[in-house]
Amino acid sequence: MQEVFFDKIEEILHKIRESQGDSITTIAQKLSAILLDGGIIYTFGAGHSHMLSEEIAGRAGGLMQVRAILEPELMEIQGRGKSTQIERTPGYAKILFEANAIREKDALIVISNSGRNPVPVEMAEEAHKAGVLVIALTNLEHSKSVTSRCPDGKKLYEVCDYVLDNCGVPGDAALEVAGKPYSIGSTSTIAGAIILQALVVEIIGIMLERGKEPAIMMSGNIDGTDEYNQAIYMQLISKYPELLYMLDVWRRK
Repeated sequence: MQEVFFDKIEEILHKIRESQGDSITTIAQKLSAILLDGGIIYTFGAGHSHMLSEEIAGRAGGLMQVRAILEPELMEIQGRGKSTQIERTPGYAKILFEANAIREKDALIVISNSGRNPVPVEMAEEAHKAGVLVIALTNLEHSKSVTSRCPDGKKLYEVCDYVLDNCGVPGDAALEVAGKPYSIGSTSTIAGAIILQALVVEIIGIMLERGKEPAIMMSGNIDGTDEYNQAIYMQLISKYPELLYMLDVWRRK
């Protein structure tokens, strides 16, 4: 069945390219301005979505001004049942948002395939109340097919400034199995990674077109790049000293 899965992934990626390109460009323009003003792009996702939160943070070829919010209680290292129940707990996001000291000049990308659980939805709401630019990465078809688990009945796509759709199917698993009640082959991680990397590439392209030099991280597994990354990091914090205490993209020796 792998060939069928490859075909499905290609179909979804084509749909993303056709339907999300304009949104990616618009959001990249907003985010490039935030970075040039000394802002940070925060990323957040619970459960499996934490993988996408990490996708563009501290990544080779990516932006230094990105910080992933990685809450252990919301990751499966704490146990699947536990993290699931916490993601469904109203009020938890307020604590998490305040603990990360996200500023009005920053941006937050909230990742949730279903967009129905309280923690990601309320995280977006807290950021929005604080004047932070908030972007959702979600599955619109799935989200619109289910009810919200939030006390206010909201879903992620309804409380964000911009929405990026991973173009998946309800339930995420995209391949039906003849004679079985389940489907297989989840697509949200693959699709989400493509969208986020496309967003980063577009941000960098916009900054370069404007004659601005983005702070880009090179792979730490190529000789000589430790020194390069250190120099770029020092240039960044010399321009925006407050980032020394807010970014964990490079630890000085």
